[in-house]
Amino acid sequence: MKFQVVIEEDVDDGGYIVHCPALKGCWSQGDTIEEAIDHIKEAIVGYLKTLNERAMHSFKSPDKAMVREVAVI
Repeated sequence: MKFQVVIEEDVDDGGYIVHCPALKGCWSQGDTIEEAIDHIKEAIVGYLKTLNERAMHSFKSPDKAMVREVAVI
């Protein structure tokens, strides 16, 4: 999966702030652009993992339904 991220220079504290507009509240930061990008990638993975876990906990399947995990690249 690919996500667009917005990178801004942090003029007050130095470094860079980065967020993913597609994932509300998914923000990170880094001292360099490369570090900020690495950190937002980790934040995105964590965000999606949490969404998936919440969905699975609230999912009530009928007796004949199967639940499978799939990887999306």
